[in-house]
Amino acid sequence: MKLKKIETFTNEFVCFVRATAEDGAQGWGQVAPYNADITAQVLHRQVAPFALGMDCFDIDEMMDTVRDREHKFPGAYLRRAMGGVDTALWDMRGRIEGKPVCELIGGTPGMLRAYASSMKRDITPADEAARFQRLRDQHGFDAFKFRIGAEVGRDQDEWPGRTEEIVPTIRKALGDDVALLVDANSCYSPAKAIAVGHMLQDHGISHYEEPCPYWEFDQTKQVTDALDIDVTGGEQDCMMANWKGMIDGRIVDVLQPDVCYIGGIARTLRVARMAETAGMPVTPHSANLSLVTLFTMHLLRAIPNGGKYLEFSIEEDDYYPWQYDLFTTDPYAVDGGRVTVTDAPGWGVDISHAWLEKSHYQVSELD
Repeated sequence: MKLKKIETFTNEFVCFVRATAEDGAQGWGQVAPYNADITAQVLHRQVAPFALGMDCFDIDEMMDTVRDREHKFPGAYLRRAMGGVDTALWDMRGRIEGKPVCELIGGTPGMLRAYASSMKRDITPADEAARFQRLRDQHGFDAFKFRIGAEVGRDQDEWPGRTEEIVPTIRKALGDDVALLVDANSCYSPAKAIAVGHMLQDHGISHYEEPCPYWEFDQTKQVTDALDIDVTGGEQDCMMANWKGMIDGRIVDVLQPDVCYIGGIARTLRVARMAETAGMPVTPHSANLSLVTLFTMHLLRAIPNGGKYLEFSIEEDDYYPWQYDLFTTDPYAVDGGRVTVTDAPGWGVDISHAWLEKSHYQVSELD
């Protein structure tokens, strides 16, 4: 069954993709957030010309064809655009077969443990601790991630002493029974990252994300080898050669592909299979409540080497105002620190008509 039409519905932050087959079957997907309007242009200019007319169910071949035809553009924007088509086609297949995507890729519907993921660095340690306590009491979260250092900070903190204050503050506020994770967002040199890592270990932190500039594998490897804590990374990586190198070289302990950044479910499954062979867990990046978290929920219900939990954004309207009112129903109810993948076909959601009416529309169609 051939892919006949690709439509995008876009604002600056979100681009939903609707794929239509020659028999009229449809599915919804999404490109990666942030500058999504630019990614939509890449989709229509560099993905649609090759994907249209191909078999809707041979997603691997379709994505490889786009990659090969656009081999001079190996970077993130092309993969982000590819992911919009990939995820729409998985939804289409699920709707046709009456199955959730997790079942199509070998899993079952059900519950997942989630960790509450904070993006904030402009929050004081005391305020972050109070926020976490409130979320624990309201939703039952028993795992939390917070930010340390400054984003790509070259060994500088967001403000002097913040990291050294927030780690013990959060641990004291939540107690020893709660799992704590941190994200350094590529802040540190290896020596500084290792020193910070020892402090994290002393406070029972279990997950140390992107301690060094993520593209400097040799720097991250030094940190991984020096610490007992799980060093994690990979959210930015979209090239399969990089993933192979990361896995073969044991650059990190836990791998974190982002379904939207890497180019969709089919390509993420390739990484998961490589990781499984190497005996490495996969805890994907899913840092907002657009469709990427739902994609990740289905993935984690299917892969045998899924990590301990799902990343779940806890940011309010002031941080990600664009992530609300996207769907006709809310797929992200949290109960007892768990979320649920339902047995509804495809991704199990529909896009809000009101949101679509306000979006910018483009279409590419098979002649």
